[in-house]
Amino acid sequence: MRSPPISQRRRRWVSSSGLGIAAIAYVGVDYLRHLSPVWHERLQPLLWVALAIAAVVRVPFYKHWSLELRAAIPFILSILFMLSALLFEAISVRSVTAVLGLNWHNETPPLPDVGQWLLLALNEKLPQVMVDILRARIIGLHHYLMLFIMLGFSVLFNSVEAPGLGLGARYMFTMGVGRLLRAIAFVSTILPSARPWCASARFQVPAHPHPWVQKYYVPYAKDSSAIRHIIHHDFAYAVTGEYEAEFIPNWGSMNFLADFLRPTASEGASPWYSLLKKAGGGCNDLIYSGHMLVAVLTAMAWTEAYGGFTSAIIWMLVAHSAQREIRERHHYSVDCILAIYMGIFLWKMVGVFWPINDSSRSKRLDKLDKIESRLVQAAKDSDMDRVRELLKEVEVSGRVRQESSSRALWVFSGATMLFALVVVILAFTLTNDG
Repeated sequence: MRSPPISQRRRRWVSSSGLGIAAIAYVGVDYLRHLSPVWHERLQPLLWVALAIAAVVRVPFYKHWSLELRAAIPFILSILFMLSALLFEAISVRSVTAVLGLNWHNETPPLPDVGQWLLLALNEKLPQVMVDILRARIIGLHHYLMLFIMLGFSVLFNSVEAPGLGLGARYMFTMGVGRLLRAIAFVSTILPSARPWCASARFQVPAHPHPWVQKYYVPYAKDSSAIRHIIHHDFAYAVTGEYEAEFIPNWGSMNFLADFLRPTASEGASPWYSLLKKAGGGCNDLIYSGHMLVAVLTAMAWTEAYGGFTSAIIWMLVAHSAQREIRERHHYSVDCILAIYMGIFLWKMVGVFWPINDSSRSKRLDKLDKIESRLVQAAKDSDMDRVRELLKEVEVSGRVRQESSSRALWVFSGATMLFALVVVILAFTLTNDG
């Protein structure tokens, strides 16, 4: 049998390795901002333009817009679900910081963290070059988001299986579930920050605790006898101390959020959602890590959809990100470990029942079962024309009937590309600060 032409082999190599090379190039060029800001300013715009042009050029040759159209509605619903989960998380972030007051954050020491101790010990044992590598800010949150966006766009180059919007919908739905479970976890038990000064530096909330905390927590927090007494009677018995009255903003129908957000008089004149913009990643410990959840979901998507050496590199970057989160005391070790567990678990769990699957795969497999004997006989007879004819039947059987007109698909493809580019821009502008 003759080997395929050089041009065909080159296309296969680009399809199988091009995405990985582009991903490594993106992370490497972006890291130049720390090594050589001048070269970073020159190369990064060129890389962005090259990636955008490559994607746009491939749009007319993409054959699976009908699959993308079928996945569009679940994609939009997944976006809305994820945004709702992020809104709940943002309110929860502000609430767990505000409910105890700034004095508690300033005075409460961090929890003992064996992972932090281990990293400090390794700094004394490892060569300085390796320590510098571990400390380097090689990859951040917006990098992982961009890597996934590149993975989704790679359907245009047949690097991953279509539909790309289906993969994006699953990613965002899983992200929404993960962020929702995370918010429920950290709002249930409030843990002190690994950075005690953070809350005072970033939040304008009252120094004193919320009335609930004044009644159910403060009188017993530092008195073991009082805790033993309340366990025995199971009833709050202490008298609440004298504290300032709570400020009531004028937020109309949203005034119920004042109990959760606790604005000061200077912030109360602003709309309620303006406070959430300042929440960011929060200050006190938010178990489990949201940054690591994004990193793990990106790595899981790459491993399942693309595989190869790039997936192994991304998992190495995930491990690097985890130790840096602990080293820089953005999170405790348990937060990063749980985020890795939860990211893997949620991706697998959602994948079991995720409805946005390419039905053409099952159709092709069914057709292949039916013609298996004929295909084997043709191969034994060395009848390659017959083999190609049978394989073409398998491919045709898996194609989804295009119910939409060609013009409608072109409009949809243009709108999808425009929307995707807007998402890329928002990912860069909104996630640089974490």
